[in-house]
Amino acid sequence: MTDQPAITVDGHAIPLLGFGTWMLEPDDARRMVAEALRLGYRHIDTAWIYRNEAAVGDGIRDAIEAGHVARDDLWLTTKIWVDHFHRDALLKQAEESAASLGFSPDLLLLHWPKKTPSFDETLGALNEARDRGLTRTIGLSNFPSAEFREAQALSKAPLVTNQVEYHPYLKLTTLLETARDLGSSITAWSPLAQGKVADDPTLNEIGRAHGKTPGQVTLRWLIQQNVIAIPRTGKESRAAENFDIFDFQLTPEQMDRIHALARPDGRLGDWIDPAFKWDEEWA
Repeated sequence: MTDQPAITVDGHAIPLLGFGTWMLEPDDARRMVAEALRLGYRHIDTAWIYRNEAAVGDGIRDAIEAGHVARDDLWLTTKIWVDHFHRDALLKQAEESAASLGFSPDLLLLHWPKKTPSFDETLGALNEARDRGLTRTIGLSNFPSAEFREAQALSKAPLVTNQVEYHPYLKLTTLLETARDLGSSITAWSPLAQGKVADDPTLNEIGRAHGKTPGQVTLRWLIQQNVIAIPRTGKESRAAENFDIFDFQLTPEQMDRIHALARPDGRLGDWIDPAFKWDEEWA
């Protein structure tokens, strides 16, 4: 890995700033992954359901061939889709994802919690994928605290992260505490609130104090919490801007002001199965 900030979980150093590929069409995914790696990103996130794993792999190979990165210096994450949670289907998708990427991922996540099949079967299969060398580590995505704890209790291997929506408008106190209790981490998707941070007066004011944009302030706020952030963009200039966050530090007062932006209606992407409920932060 490079010398950029990382969080170490179960002995694995995961770069705190990654590049997300959600909703990037294959051509854009290939182009932007190669550019992100040229800029210095060392963490790439994708998923089977994004339909761009092969393009992400091509972008990584483009960057490797150009001499911008070595495979061993890169953290690569993908996800098992909910339709593939039975044992055989999960192992088949893990094999297909590794083949599409052209690399075994460093991290394989369960994309959303699902009631059936049982957590026991799904976590068993996820561990089996790890044991077979189809991934280095395993984890979760979009699991509330109760299910996060249940999944870890059923998993032989540590669940190294739980990837969830997190940005200044969403309170995540309970889940952050759960991750710490379990020796795990939180990865933030939609860390820039799908662009909403750009017009925020508080983030703009703090940004002016540092000569930074609201987006850069937001990403800095996340990594100063030891939260992994995976912003996504199809613009080279924005990818460069998002990466330029390692030369300033937010004060405790500024961190608190950003935390205070959270609101009960702050969630932007609520696709969780109705059988589950998010942590109640506003009771």
